[in-house]
Amino acid sequence: MGDYGDWLVMIVAGALLVYWLYRLFYRWLHEPPGLNTKLLLSEAEDVMEDDVNVQLLEKAGYEVTHGKYRVPLTIDLDGTTLYSRLFIDLIAEKDGKYYIVKTARERMPIDWTGSGVRDRLLVYALLMPKCEGVLFVDHKESAIRTITFKFGS
Repeated sequence: MGDYGDWLVMIVAGALLVYWLYRLFYRWLHEPPGLNTKLLLSEAEDVMEDDVNVQLLEKAGYEVTHGKYRVPLTIDLDGTTLYSRLFIDLIAEKDGKYYIVKTARERMPIDWTGSGVRDRLLVYALLMPKCEGVLFVDHKESAIRTITFKFGS
C-alpha cells in the first residue's frame, strides 16, 4: 500500500501543478492588451520641494514620489500618424496607495459634473489601473479632491 500511496500523492500534486499552469496561461491569454504596459516613471522629472502643490499634498499627509511625467502617444488616423502626449503632474502615495495628481490650471477650468470629470480625468485612471485614483489639487483654494472611477455600478 505504501507504493500506491506515494504514487497517488505524486499524481495529485502533478495534476494540481498542471491545473495551476493552465490557469496562469488562460489568465495571461485573456487579459486586456496593454494591461501589462508599465510607465517608466523613472524618467519622471524630480520633485520640486518648493512647488505649492507639493507642499499642499505633503501637508495633507501624502508623499510625492514622482514629478512631472510626459506620456508620448502615437495615433493612427486613417493611415496618417499623429503624435501627442499626456502629462501627469505628480504621483503621490498615502497609506500604501498611489494616486495620479493633476493640478488646477486657470486656462483649463474643470467642469465638476459627471461628464466633465469623466472627460478630463478618466484617461489618467485608465492609464495606470493600479493607482487608487486621481487627486485634483487646486492650490489657490487649498483643496485636494480625490476622484475614483468605478465601472459597471
